[in-house]
Amino acid sequence: MANIQQVAKQAGVSVATVSRVLNGQKTVSGKTRMKVEEAIKKLNYEPSMLGRNLRNSESRLLLILIPTISNPFYLEIIKGIEQVAISQNYNILLCETDSDPERENIYFDLVRKKMADGIISMDPAVNGKTLKKLAENYAIIQCSEYEEGSGIPYVTIDNEEASYRAVKHLVQIGHKKIALINSDEKYLYARQRKMGYKRALEENGIALKPEYIISTQHLGFENGQQAMKKILNLEERPTAVFAVSDLLAIGALKEINASGLHVPSDMAVVGFDKIDFSNMTNPTLTTIAQPMHKMGTVAAKMLIDKIKGIEVESIILDHDLVIRESTSR
Repeated sequence: MANIQQVAKQAGVSVATVSRVLNGQKTVSGKTRMKVEEAIKKLNYEPSMLGRNLRNSESRLLLILIPTISNPFYLEIIKGIEQVAISQNYNILLCETDSDPERENIYFDLVRKKMADGIISMDPAVNGKTLKKLAENYAIIQCSEYEEGSGIPYVTIDNEEASYRAVKHLVQIGHKKIALINSDEKYLYARQRKMGYKRALEENGIALKPEYIISTQHLGFENGQQAMKKILNLEERPTAVFAVSDLLAIGALKEINASGLHVPSDMAVVGFDKIDFSNMTNPTLTTIAQPMHKMGTVAAKMLIDKIKGIEVESIILDHDLVIRESTSR
């Protein structure tokens, strides 16, 4: 493989001149630039991106922190991030944290050691104190999940309003006994979605029943099933359930079907996210649609701007309520 010295010799110029051409500097004359480009083509020379990036103190690598790759919610966001990253000549590295502080620190060190240019964090359990400290010197964006008052820019939706709309829909179609399958309330999104649930009940004069609120430690089909078992065993059984994740809602659907009940005639179900699976259930799932792909593209643009030293502001995107068979009588 040809090297930069051979290109310089072939073109009859200095190595520095070849470097200027490769870096797109305008100090090289058109005639000289043409000679260098012809030499590059003739020798089939491919410059070292690593070497160039090291000279420019950049890696062209973006880290994407997610708690688990098994949750399909993250897939469309990642696609959006990658689309923008590639268009701006960046690569992405997907980092599964498993909400483990030790693993997080390994990824944080990549930024500290300038092996990555910035981070998009989607982990609701990320160490907020460490992330805030890191953001003082490095480019950090939070996507979907964020920490209030951290000063780190984020892109998300209005979780409280979205949950309010979901529960209000159940009330409007006649339900007054509405259960909530929530995530762990140590996460901000879980607290916000619970607030939306409570507000919808209060505005419609429906008393809040603590036994109707079931929290899970994780977001998974099996967690939704287990939560639904508890709901079905209540002395006064609800007629509807709102789950803060489609994975929980789909697990709930499975448990309702297994118990011999029918959705929506015996129990209406609403989920949250609009993952692809939500349109493949029986019946299809009514859900809050998050603009996941757009969330990813916006987060990537924000991060690249941040890397360039451009000031960015937090963005709240629109959501939508998609009504399907699981609430349609």
